[in-house]
Amino acid sequence: MAAAQGRLSDGAGGMDEPKGTEGDLGQGGALPPPFRLAVEALRNARLRPQIEMDPTPPPKRLAPYAYALEAAVVDGDEDLADGRLVLLYDPAGHDAWRGSFRLVTLVRADLEPEMAADPLLPEVCWSWLTGALSARGLSYGEASGTVTRASSHYFGGLSERPSASQIEIRASWTPREGLGGVPDTATHLVSWCDLLAQVAGLPPAAPGDASVVTLPQRRGPQSR
Repeated sequence: MAAAQGRLSDGAGGMDEPKGTEGDLGQGGALPPPFRLAVEALRNARLRPQIEMDPTPPPKRLAPYAYALEAAVVDGDEDLADGRLVLLYDPAGHDAWRGSFRLVTLVRADLEPEMAADPLLPEVCWSWLTGALSARGLSYGEASGTVTRASSHYFGGLSERPSASQIEIRASWTPREGLGGVPDTATHLVSWCDLLAQVAGLPPAAPGDASVVTLPQRRGPQSR
């Protein structure tokens, strides 16, 4: 993966929509200036070095125009967490979004079983998302999503494998549009990476940033 060039998705549930090709950003022809500028900002965002990012084919049916990135928090040869972020754009606006742009995301990480059993974990994970946006001074609306925790237990021929637990955050929100109808997508991407790093258990990017509470060390990360 090439660092700082992007990855993921939603509508929040639309993560499973059919996807286009990597270069397929919409309906063909010249891209609308607000969408083109928003995508350029995503491509030029500067991210912390532990996060590797690449473009990925966007979903086709969620909006007339879409751009998607996928990312992983990497430690050596291991992924501590991964996710995808999708930028959607409808020039005509969207009643449910209350705007022309929408950001959709999926974030996943492995957890220690004890953490997965914490009844407050879903609320805490959702607060990490909203807190990451607020910490960067971003304005947004119509946030929605789900936090899912899953556990796998192995039996029979697989009984030697240790139990595994995972947290998954699916969410979408409408970024506030600025000059020319273009939202600050670069800062939204940096905020999303703050969330990804937090779920992975990394320390805050900025020294003394008390707004980020990291997860304890989790069960062995997945090999890439």
